[in-house]
Amino acid sequence: MSELLKKSETKNLGGTKTKNLAANETKKLEMSNARHKKIKHSYNVKDPENALVLKLKDGDVVIEMFEDIAPSHVSRIKELVRQGFYNGLKFHRVIDGFMAQTGCPLGTGTGGSGKKLKAEFNKKEHKRGTVSMARAANPDSADSQFFICFADAPWLNGQYTVWGEVTSGMEYVDNIKKGDGYNGMVDEPDIIVSMDVIADL
Repeated sequence: MSELLKKSETKNLGGTKTKNLAANETKKLEMSNARHKKIKHSYNVKDPENALVLKLKDGDVVIEMFEDIAPSHVSRIKELVRQGFYNGLKFHRVIDGFMAQTGCPLGTGTGGSGKKLKAEFNKKEHKRGTVSMARAANPDSADSQFFICFADAPWLNGQYTVWGEVTSGMEYVDNIKKGDGYNGMVDEPDIIVSMDVIADL
């Protein structure tokens, strides 16, 4: 029968050599097609090419886009999403009971992607979960900034381009940090962790 070594007889083992490796030094396991398909279907959307998953600090928000009534806006949003433009951007303006605005690369509400969009005002109402384009006074000044309504906002109807609707995860939108400064500006705001077209997952 083998005997256990006494403490004094054992060697001290060195620490692990894999600790503190940079991300690019670690091996990434590829995801199988079946796993990709399962993730894609778990979002339960009508058209994965016209649906987004917006990752927030508390969970995933699914946005289904209205390609039929706002084709230029949906096309541009998808283009920016696929460039990774929105990843890490702040919810710089958030007004409790009204809306959360994001999409400014400067985090101030004054920036954009550099491409203005012609308005595609439509009959979709601004209600809880509506995703609509922010703009300046000029109707054709929308760029990359958008907002998500916390509640119905009928006074916005026909004045801003509605291009999508939250179909799941609205409870995570509700948890976005609210602003208490001038015009809803937020101190140390929450960010978009990532944004993807569901067809690309």
